[in-house]
Amino acid sequence: MPPVATPARPKTSARSVAKPAARSAAKPPPKASPAKKPAAARVASSLSLSSKNYSSWSLRGWLMARLAGLRFDEVIVSPDDADARQEILLLSPSILVPCLTHDGIKVWDTLAIGEYLAEIHPESGLLPKDRAARAHCRAICGEMHSGFSSLRSALPMNLKGDFPGHKVWSRAEGDIARITTIWRDCLETYGGPFLFGEKPCMADAMYAPVVTRFRTYHVKLDRPAILYCQQIMQMPEMKEWFAAALKEPEDIEELDMEF
Repeated sequence: MPPVATPARPKTSARSVAKPAARSAAKPPPKASPAKKPAAARVASSLSLSSKNYSSWSLRGWLMARLAGLRFDEVIVSPDDADARQEILLLSPSILVPCLTHDGIKVWDTLAIGEYLAEIHPESGLLPKDRAARAHCRAICGEMHSGFSSLRSALPMNLKGDFPGHKVWSRAEGDIARITTIWRDCLETYGGPFLFGEKPCMADAMYAPVVTRFRTYHVKLDRPAILYCQQIMQMPEMKEWFAAALKEPEDIEELDMEF
């Protein structure tokens, strides 16, 4: 009997037996970054101010905020307000105007406002970068903050006023001499045209109301002090403040007389 032929099995190609590709591990979806709050919500700020004509502390705080580059709303407290009036007339031991509200934080006292602004906007140059200059700046700011009471009483700030030939008390003359010495020392040390160099800083804001007093009462000054006063009065911020002060309808009779 002839042998029975066994049918040949078809050859399986390498492709037909290839294992299916392994599934790649599923990657977790990327986490969504938290939505940024609108800039206005993150840095909402306001500054309470009293009279722009009479309030030297309001001018100081406002100038610092502007020099720091802070955007803020002005909240004007009328001079008829009892507390504001006492502060303008130097009858209040605590200066609560201006008051800065920034991102839910309240800061009053002008010097504290300046320090806070320098902390949140160090790039503004509100305080000098050099440690020695920064210490010097803080020292003369503190001197203005706590001293010169005779000058304040004898020459109250009044941007609308013009009193040539005004008699300056002898004690106020001592304050004037000390202030011009501070200015001269800073201008010689740091090269001007501002107290600590090319840009205005916290010290210039602290002494700016004194510049307006010297102008109102025609105080005689040496040439370096005259040039510094001109530099301050040419600042765009000072021009803006001065223009607003001239538009104020309120007058305080106690500060509008020659005494």
